[in-house]
Amino acid sequence: MGDSQLISDVERLAGSFGELPEPVVKPTFIAVSGLPGTGKTYFCSKLAERLPFVILESDALRKTLFPSPGYSPEESTRLFRALHHLIEGLLKRGFSLILDATNLSEQHRERLYNIADRLDVKLVLVRVEAPPEVVYERLRSRVEVPNAQGNSDADWSVYQRMKSTVQKIRRNHYAVDTSSDITPVVDKIVREVRR
Repeated sequence: MGDSQLISDVERLAGSFGELPEPVVKPTFIAVSGLPGTGKTYFCSKLAERLPFVILESDALRKTLFPSPGYSPEESTRLFRALHHLIEGLLKRGFSLILDATNLSEQHRERLYNIADRLDVKLVLVRVEAPPEVVYERLRSRVEVPNAQGNSDADWSVYQRMKSTVQKIRRNHYAVDTSSDITPVVDKIVREVRR
């Protein structure tokens, strides 16, 4: 993929945001990981109610680039290449970010670690989970009421297939189970960001 394609993709993704919050001197980057149906988007929305952050939701951004996504490896490579450039550009301009994406492999998270380390921004890692029976019900209701639960097209078969690819997060991180009260973890993250 050429540079012109990358620049065009980054511009399209950047153009999909509404109004951005005020930039800050020391932005924070929160990277949220978890399987489909575990409640990542819900968790990110609750965090954003407390912190003036830009949410980068990979499912929504994928549909900005690919209105009828096929979820091929090539499509994902193109999306995340543009997304990594966008993350770096926004952080350099002082915008605090929440990345809402599956981020299941340490190899994919390494790229995020590198961006944060290179720019010397605070990186907060969060693993979102829920019991399989809760995820099953959420994904089932998502299929029954399309678009009621956001931008993800993942179903139970996608969850089961992706489950085997989950790798342990090697850096310090928060773990949150969205089947119970998430407020204590949200409170801890808000305190860490404000510290």
